[in-house]
Amino acid sequence: MIMKKLFFTIALLIATLSFAQHGDKIKAYKAAFITEALDLTAAEAQQFWPIYNEHEDKLMDLRKKERKEIFETINGNVDNLSETEANALLDKVMNIRAKELQYHMELVQKLKGVLPAKKILKLHRAEEEFKKVLLQKVKGKRGRP
Repeated sequence: MIMKKLFFTIALLIATLSFAQHGDKIKAYKAAFITEALDLTAAEAQQFWPIYNEHEDKLMDLRKKERKEIFETINGNVDNLSETEANALLDKVMNIRAKELQYHMELVQKLKGVLPAKKILKLHRAEEEFKKVLLQKVKGKRGRP
């Protein structure tokens, strides 16, 4: 138990230091959260994080593209679009969703060589739990004067 806590503390420190350079505390917190949820060993973490970070970067780029190509075009009002414009945007949305699914499938394939299947299954749940925790923290800060 002490070794597990020590490993978690070291993993948190490493994650914090590597992400602190970029000034992103949320990424560091997410890294610690996922490391603990998946109960990654040091060897697993060393192989997991480069794969996972590459995946996250690809998703971030995809989301930026989505914001630029879709949401900026809509500009908050779908009613102003013609049916032709709406169909073109809908096709773009579906293409982006398909690409997102492709990225997730690639992640799973890469992780199969690094982690046991059970830990890969736990990853999705850990990501969802992290989102919930983060939203609760944001809601909590909004409620304060």
